[in-house]
Amino acid sequence: MHYLRVFIDFVLSIWHNKGLLWNLTKKDLKQRYVGSYLGILWAFIQPAITIAIFWFVFQVGFKSMPVDNFPFILWLICGMFPWFFFSDALQAATNSIYSNSFLVKKVVFRVSLLPMIQIISALLVNMFFVVVLFLMFSVYGYWPSLYNLQIIYYVFCSICLVFGLSLITSSLMVFMKDIGQLVAMVIQFGFWGTPIFWSLKLIPETYQWVFKLNPMYYVVEGYRNSFIYHKWVWELGYTNISFWLFTIAVMLFGAFIFKKLRPHFADVL
Repeated sequence: MHYLRVFIDFVLSIWHNKGLLWNLTKKDLKQRYVGSYLGILWAFIQPAITIAIFWFVFQVGFKSMPVDNFPFILWLICGMFPWFFFSDALQAATNSIYSNSFLVKKVVFRVSLLPMIQIISALLVNMFFVVVLFLMFSVYGYWPSLYNLQIIYYVFCSICLVFGLSLITSSLMVFMKDIGQLVAMVIQFGFWGTPIFWSLKLIPETYQWVFKLNPMYYVVEGYRNSFIYHKWVWELGYTNISFWLFTIAVMLFGAFIFKKLRPHFADVL
């Protein structure tokens, strides 16, 4: 119950400071690309170029076969776009406290807002790619349906997961600078360990449960269920339960770690 109260306090602080949170998010987006001619457009250009390269290599070069009768590029971007958000948000949020030491030392500032600022920044960019997702499916002749609305739920799942993880990683980053490198390595490993480029059907059924333990598998497959396989979230059964048990545990533990370490941030920074 103590962990729960701590986490509820986090959520309420975010709600009560939503105006400040939005202003700091806009400022963060501007500062990231200050001095460059294209500015914030780079946030959209870089992932777009990555997708274009993958499309050319796999669709034009290798002439990849459709996956479950769907063009490979559509199947691929359903996995790539949620991963872009997860990786960008987690890495930025991990560095959020350490890189804003001047705010941490201000007694009146709610340090717990810092990871969320980075998550919202990444979310705004992700919204652009959600629009691209709809456009690309339409170009291939697959028009929007009610199933697509589930993407709102899966985006929310991603936010909760990243927020919980970032409370842990950003807090530890203050005391152990290697955490940033460790997170980058885990994200790189997770990219290839998550069925983004490959189908889980390639793995013997006996071992598939191991990959399903990965919470991002739930989100990636959720995108594909919403756009390709047309499965409702309640059809997934125990998969929903396992994801939320893990995510809630991470958020509660993250809130606990943050509260324990918060009094020492200013001393270390």
